Amino acid sequence: MSAYSGTGRRVATVAVVVSDYDEAIAWYTGKLGFRLAEDVDLGGGKRWVTVEPGGQGARLLLAKADGESQAASIGNQTGGRVFLFLETDDFARDHALMTERGVLFRETPRREAYGTVAVFADLHGNLWDLIEPKR
Repeated sequence: MSAYSGTGRRVATVAVVVSDYDEAIAWYTGKLGFRLAEDVDLGGGKRWVTVEPGGQGARLLLAKADGESQAASIGNQTGGRVFLFLETDDFARDHALMTERGVLFRETPRREAYGTVAVFADLHGNLWDLIEPKR
């Protein structure tokens, strides 16, 4: 067994199963302020669509459900647990902006040992944390 330092690797993209590409693009860019990074036609009704929050971190691949099994996972990719974590340097600013844009927060903001956080749902009901880590 050889040792591997992990240098040079990172999680670059996370797939989120959606019902419609354009609806998901509109939600992530309009409600969360993400940037459309890629939208490539792959033929046969499939597209490679990625959005990103800006700065560093993983992109989201907006993957349109293909078939009943994938469609059944829309909005419940992790069995109802928080799925993704949107980190911010200004919780109050982003919480207010997201609320103004119609993002549904499932709880009031709370302070924890690790930072300020509130759970919100995306357009399909997947749960996210908006979090400002304690510095």
